[in-house]
Amino acid sequence: MPNYRRVWRPGGTYFFTHALRFRRGNDLLVRHIDTLREAVRVVRQRHPFEIHGWVVLPDHFHCLIELPQGEVDFALRWRLIKMVFSRAVPADEWRSKILRDRRERGIWQRRYWEHLVRDEKDFRRHLDYIHINPLKHGLVPRVGDWPYSTFHRDVERGLYPEDWAGRPETDASLYDD
Repeated sequence: MPNYRRVWRPGGTYFFTHALRFRRGNDLLVRHIDTLREAVRVVRQRHPFEIHGWVVLPDHFHCLIELPQGEVDFALRWRLIKMVFSRAVPADEWRSKILRDRRERGIWQRRYWEHLVRDEKDFRRHLDYIHINPLKHGLVPRVGDWPYSTFHRDVERGLYPEDWAGRPETDASLYDD
């Protein structure tokens, strides 16, 4: 069994990317956006965390969350969110015999990307990355056109102007990484 290096910081702020196992042409996450939202809501009731930024794309999502002081177990939260979501959506995906024998759905990639946010500059860079993603993937002509994002909430809070990253040719630095 591999030994993955994880940074466990009590009360830490982390950036995550989670992807579906079969990404090409898969729109499961936006097709079942309310189910995903409900899974997050249910898990947050028992295992709280603060959402600083989130974007859901058809086949993956990015988020920036902060754990409560003294808490370190983000892996439990993700396992539960994925489990609640997977149990709630129709079981119509292709599964290998091994997955069927194990009674696993096979919806999610087994691993995910996680990054401990180091400072305010790192935080802002990841928050911008989250919000620019629908534009980066060519899903919309303007960031504000994508409905499954905390960008709209952050515009209301005054953190972003409504037309932020509206002209990709002038905001090329936002695509870095």
